[in-house]
Amino acid sequence: MDRPYTDEIVVDHLTKQYKKLRAVDDLSFRVRTGRVTGFLGPNGAGKTTTLRMLLGLVTPTAGSATFGGNKYSELGDPIRRVGAVLEASSAHRGRTGRNHLRMICRAAGLPDGRADEMLALVGLTPAANRRFKGYSLGMKQRLGIAAAMLGDPAVLILDEPANGLDPEGIRWMRDLLKALATEGRTVLVSSHLLGEMQQLADDVVIVAAGKLVRQGPVEDVLGSMGAAQVRVRTPQPDRLTAALDALDASVAPQPDGSLLVTGAEPAAIGHAAFTASVELHQLTGERGDLEQVFLQLTAGKAGIR
Repeated sequence: MDRPYTDEIVVDHLTKQYKKLRAVDDLSFRVRTGRVTGFLGPNGAGKTTTLRMLLGLVTPTAGSATFGGNKYSELGDPIRRVGAVLEASSAHRGRTGRNHLRMICRAAGLPDGRADEMLALVGLTPAANRRFKGYSLGMKQRLGIAAAMLGDPAVLILDEPANGLDPEGIRWMRDLLKALATEGRTVLVSSHLLGEMQQLADDVVIVAAGKLVRQGPVEDVLGSMGAAQVRVRTPQPDRLTAALDALDASVAPQPDGSLLVTGAEPAAIGHAAFTASVELHQLTGERGDLEQVFLQLTAGKAGIR
């Protein structure tokens, strides 16, 4: 089913007001094609409500969400445009994984063989004839992704897809989603696993209390949260600290014996050490991880209101 994928997601001033709760508040962001975008926020931040509005399951109070310029309700053949998993796959307990997917194929006018192709994609071929009631949570997650991919959609939306997966399964998920994005698809993933998101996502959208907090490429978001640090190991820490005084760099000794240097690039530190005849055993640039940035951006912005 090779074809070009052009369906960006555009969320434009999206708002959802319940009686006493504004779950989503004037939220705008764009999810680009060919990239994995992580959708992050504390519990109660409005992530799931936003995804449900994207898919036409909740009616917005204001604003819009579109795929390639069209609302989900306006898509002529949605299974071929958007695939989504908002919770672990739900199926009749007595049906096999293969039969579950074949039923969806027949309802959508897709060939039965597509079910076997997607079972192979998600690594469930050995369990194709097992009944759904015997599936683990991780297997149910895989089956949900298989169902979402039946129509070869341009857009894939996943809410906490790593739930129930073991480390090997999480790595498999990461590789799969990166490969799908490389094909040109638009991939939006909501997750609480921030370390995994740092490895998976090209871009992030961070929300709190229903509002946009930060969006952009992961490296830009990490880099915007203060100066990078450089970890240095040397048997001559005092001489190196004195040599770095001329750079106006801040040097902080660490419990493990290393030095964390702020305010100087690795090349400048290396040059200063060379000039002062200081032996270096490590010179590594470091930047705050996504978890640290997330906590800093969302501090004091409780999602439960």
